[in-house]
Amino acid sequence: MSKHHDECPCGSHKLLAECCKPIHANHALATHPEQLMRARYSAHVLGLVDFVVQTYHASCDAEQHRSAIAESIALTWLGLEVINSEIAADGQGYVEFKAGYKEAGEEYILQERSRFVQESINGQRYWFYIDGEYPQPPPCEQPAPSAPVISNKTVGRNDPCPCGSSKKYKKCCG
Repeated sequence: MSKHHDECPCGSHKLLAECCKPIHANHALATHPEQLMRARYSAHVLGLVDFVVQTYHASCDAEQHRSAIAESIALTWLGLEVINSEIAADGQGYVEFKAGYKEAGEEYILQERSRFVQESINGQRYWFYIDGEYPQPPPCEQPAPSAPVISNKTVGRNDPCPCGSSKKYKKCCG
């Protein structure tokens, strides 16, 4: 097996056998939500549908959505970037990440702030994915007018953009 294939796909720069593979075998080994997030990502890359389904919180009824989960796993995953991870005062874990993937020849970026909860089962502590929020895109630089604006003024490509961004029109809204 080549060095490339030995490296964990989660982006940790560790060997798979020392990173996510043990968590795939026993997900109680994930002692922080970021570890579970990375293991879930690498499970997508490696095609481990059962692991992804098992690491959803029971309230999500992931088994009912197994075929949709399998479809997402079947995508070509291009890389993971963890932006932030924390355990909040209420004990819930949060991991914000970006994951690149390819679908039908097009590349996309999924950005999510995932929420995890920890539960005790048979004396072991397990983190479970419960849901995620998708960050809102930055507000449009040109606010939508409340009423139609009629103007005979034309804007040149090198003129300041009328949206007020201080950029040239051609670099902003043109």
